[in-house]
Amino acid sequence: MSEQVHNRLAMVRAERKVSRQHLAEAVGAHYQTIGYIERGEYNPSLHLALRIAAFFRLPVEALFSLEPFRPLTDEVYGRKQT
Repeated sequence: MSEQVHNRLAMVRAERKVSRQHLAEAVGAHYQTIGYIERGEYNPSLHLALRIAAFFRLPVEALFSLEPFRPLTDEVYGRKQT
């Protein structure tokens, strides 16, 4: 059984104004694969995760995690986890 990989891909993609199609073409994937990853229906391979991170020039852990991400407002405004 595979553990879910949490991601912030949709948020980063929207922030950077990158379409699923453009991202998919840039990293050598199908645009539907990008959608599956964003919805948590598919875990990317390490190779694909690294290509996506490189495309956005972000560390892979900024996009993907085994633990759920804290809301950005908590991170920005310093709310502590309970």
